[in-house]
Amino acid sequence: MKKNAIHLLSAVTSLACLVPAVSAKTFTESMQQGSVVKVNFRTRYEDVSEDGLKDSDALTTRSRLSYQSGAWNGFGFSAEFDDVTELTNKVDYRTAPAGDPNNPGTAVIADPEGTEVNQAFISYTTFNNQIKYGRQRLVLDNARFVGNVGWRQNEQTYDGISFTNKTIRYTNVTYAYIKNVNRIFGENNVSQGDHNHDSHVLNLSYTGFEAGKLIAYAYLLDVENPIAAKGLSNDTFGVRWQSATDGMFAYNLEYAKQKDAGVAGAFDADYFLAEGVLSISRFVFTLGYEVLGSDEGKYGFATPLATLHAFQGWADKFLNTPVAGIEDKYLNVGMSAAGAQFLVSYHQFDSDEGDLDYGNEIDFSVSKKIGSVVLTAKYADFSMGDVASFKDTSKFWFMADWNF
Repeated sequence: MKKNAIHLLSAVTSLACLVPAVSAKTFTESMQQGSVVKVNFRTRYEDVSEDGLKDSDALTTRSRLSYQSGAWNGFGFSAEFDDVTELTNKVDYRTAPAGDPNNPGTAVIADPEGTEVNQAFISYTTFNNQIKYGRQRLVLDNARFVGNVGWRQNEQTYDGISFTNKTIRYTNVTYAYIKNVNRIFGENNVSQGDHNHDSHVLNLSYTGFEAGKLIAYAYLLDVENPIAAKGLSNDTFGVRWQSATDGMFAYNLEYAKQKDAGVAGAFDADYFLAEGVLSISRFVFTLGYEVLGSDEGKYGFATPLATLHAFQGWADKFLNTPVAGIEDKYLNVGMSAAGAQFLVSYHQFDSDEGDLDYGNEIDFSVSKKIGSVVLTAKYADFSMGDVASFKDTSKFWFMADWNF
């Protein structure tokens, strides 16, 4: 079902009659008093050129209506509705790697049309605790393992229950039980749609060190979809160190071990990250080395819940880790000038097992806020190495993001 911006504005007009007030005395009052309504429109043009496929382009708008109730004895309710519409009324691109017979042989732009409930949860909050039950956004640390894939028009959210506790000084404990993952390809996609889960996520962080922040985590993923389970069910245990900055330099170190979760044959793979960040005047330089390891060329370290677009280049060539693993050596240079933010990034991709050159990538972006609108232009150019399956690919985006 489709819904355009006019429908959302009509809903906002009705909700705008709710008048903020003091803490509610009854549950009914909490749905009115102190409530917050937000509207966001994100319009984006995307163009993709990939060797061996027909070029794709898409002009889409995501219309988002968000509602958060006031508090009643610690309880609250939040809801968020998204509609994604192709403005040319012609979806002539593939919206998923598989399962789209309407546009075979075209490049993928993972923004399917549709209207969905993005979030809908009941929360209970005290001074040191918060519980959320229902469909919710879940982002942990830098979203390398658990994220919301916020770049895509149809965001990834989670059905389940989450619990955050801050009782111990300097310590934050987050636990989530995940029953279903609402993926970016839309719930109507047969082969790439939602994934049923029986998964547990635990993340602990401690900020009591003057030198930085220590994080430990356990992500126990049990994907119940028969097709997806073999590659996505795994148990991951890791530790991350984020140093404090001295004004000029900071660094991040991370290690994780991943093992099979009993669904498929036994496997074992490692993850490693070393990253340094240097700030000089208006410039920020980031030099990094990230490894998603391989188990003797039979299995590559997987991060199925990650915000993958934020890692290993914006061309999204490595959304699934190759069985030989991957080493990513990268350099980012950021700069601020004339109220705009610029970023240039270079990646060299090689295998962890064997001596394969996957290729390299150059990325560029610029963004600037003008009034209530944020304008962003991005470009990614991937050049093929020794492995023919990773073909030359270029992508361009221009986006306008309005918040009301």
